[in-house]
Amino acid sequence: MMAMSILSIIFSVLCSLFIFRWFLHQTGLIYAARKFVDWVSDGIHVHLLLKVPEFNESTHQENQFFRRVFLYVNSLASLEDSDFTNLLAGKKPNDIVLSIDDDQVIHDSFLGARVSWHYRVQRDCENQVVARSFVLTIKKKDKRWILKPYLQHVHTVSDDIDHRRKELKFHSNINGRWKSLPFHHPATFDSVVMDPDLKSKIRCDLETYLKSKQYYHKIGRVWKRSYLLYGPSGTGKSSFIAAVSNLLGYDVYTINLTQVADDSDLNTLLLQTACKSLIVVEHLDRYISEKATAKITASGFLNFIDGISNFQDEKIMIFTLNSKEGIDSAMLRPGRIDVHIHFPNCDFNSFKSLACNYLGVKEHKLFPQVEEIFQSGATMSPAEIGELMLVNRSSPSRALKSVITALQSNAAVKAGPQLYNSASSSPVPSYLAEEAGGVLWKDTVPKEFRKLYGLLRLKSCKKPGSSDHDDEIIDR
Repeated sequence: MMAMSILSIIFSVLCSLFIFRWFLHQTGLIYAARKFVDWVSDGIHVHLLLKVPEFNESTHQENQFFRRVFLYVNSLASLEDSDFTNLLAGKKPNDIVLSIDDDQVIHDSFLGARVSWHYRVQRDCENQVVARSFVLTIKKKDKRWILKPYLQHVHTVSDDIDHRRKELKFHSNINGRWKSLPFHHPATFDSVVMDPDLKSKIRCDLETYLKSKQYYHKIGRVWKRSYLLYGPSGTGKSSFIAAVSNLLGYDVYTINLTQVADDSDLNTLLLQTACKSLIVVEHLDRYISEKATAKITASGFLNFIDGISNFQDEKIMIFTLNSKEGIDSAMLRPGRIDVHIHFPNCDFNSFKSLACNYLGVKEHKLFPQVEEIFQSGATMSPAEIGELMLVNRSSPSRALKSVITALQSNAAVKAGPQLYNSASSSPVPSYLAEEAGGVLWKDTVPKEFRKLYGLLRLKSCKKPGSSDHDDEIIDR
């Protein structure tokens, strides 16, 4: 009985505490209680004040860390909970952002420690800003174990904000200079048509590269990566480059080698590229086949690939070509080209990815027929199949039928102008193939005319004197 009484008392106390907490929360008193506890805590501890001015007082140069702190503080969730803040229009349409106000204090917590940022703004008699600074307040007892990692945390978060806000640029070289345009390509890694395992490995390789700055410096190498994309036209190489740019937030510099005057001009262009950029050379095989008329020497181009003349970090070089045949192995050796990625024509798995992307279809009754055609050796580029799906996107069935027709035509072209009888493997003349309902005849004549033609042929066969040759054609 006594045990039951104790349990009853404990239960009653817990219920009372829960009800009391609910009451404080509903009335808003819980926030006042928290502020009171923080005020008492601040009063009994010794604090350290660290100032972050906008400009270095001795050199009058801009303090880059002030900008990082400004980005970080304006991203804190506690800014929304503050008593007063500013609402400003963002860069994007209908975008509203919160911004700290003059002499406002914003609280933050890190590793269990409580800190605060005081935004101080000094103005002159005409209300013009004279000086701005942040003052970080931190308990002296917490300084030793959280100050350094906390400041590093501010760096990391502000870098991430910069990365997300950055507007990507597309640069191309004309007459020895870079011309730039905003880069708004919608391609993403999810939309890239590629073997899922291969896509996962490439993404992992890119993400590992981003985290490897210290490792590259430790082994004495420039922090860069190079990829070779090879395969027929229309297989998604350019879309892949756009997807990498969007994934990493890197600008794109595409070099047109026909616009390069000489080795020195090529090196100058490379030196003018910024960090966090993709340097792209497309159709490398075309340049090599025309190198007799090229103005760049072989050694100059190899130095460009190696980046010997440029020691800036955080760059990725991407080269594209249709085929590796006829390419000097020295140009593609490990260390010069790190990763080789093959972009083949469409297979059935790629087709299903395209159908999902373009039509929103994951399964369809026509899929087995499409798979059978692919297994027979027919193929098309993803760009060709994607275009057929695009123009017929309002009807998935019609889109798939158009793909089937195109694949059959492609297979017929590859097989040559003659149609073969599968039983005897003997060629059948093309005019008989048309009469027998061959691919060409079925694809070009409407269905209603084919039915009418069949009825007429049937009547003619019933007439006396019909030749055995005509009977053979109808049986087929």
